[in-house]
Amino acid sequence: MGDLSCFLAQNALKTDNVKFVASKRFLNKDKKPIEWEIQAVASTEDEALRKACTKRVPVVGKKGQYTQETDYNLYLGKLAARCTVFPNLADKELQDSYGVMGADAVLKAMLTAGEYANYLEKVQEVNGFDTSMDELVEDAKN
Repeated sequence: MGDLSCFLAQNALKTDNVKFVASKRFLNKDKKPIEWEIQAVASTEDEALRKACTKRVPVVGKKGQYTQETDYNLYLGKLAARCTVFPNLADKELQDSYGVMGADAVLKAMLTAGEYANYLEKVQEVNGFDTSMDELVEDAKN
């Protein structure tokens, strides 16, 4: 068997935050796009976010039976807001400037539809969701 000490928390490599230009519309003093900072979240926190975006809905035609339904748009928005280190989406002045409340709401207000879609994709990649199902199947075959 192997050495289990490799799996101890203090021996695990830490994930680095990732810098990403979410929009070319936000410029610094030198007129260059500002990089946003994204961090990965632990799977326990991801699970809590998913759970918060899941609700029980009745099964049609099955009286008294329910199933769970996850609002993935809501989940991805909350995940992206939680993973954003910079800019501080919880900043009251930032939220007030866009006339919204909440980190996920200000993120949607700040970015255009395309920018937001690209940002969600990057957040998922940072969290390790960048491997497609086809790639997983191919790896399993080999």
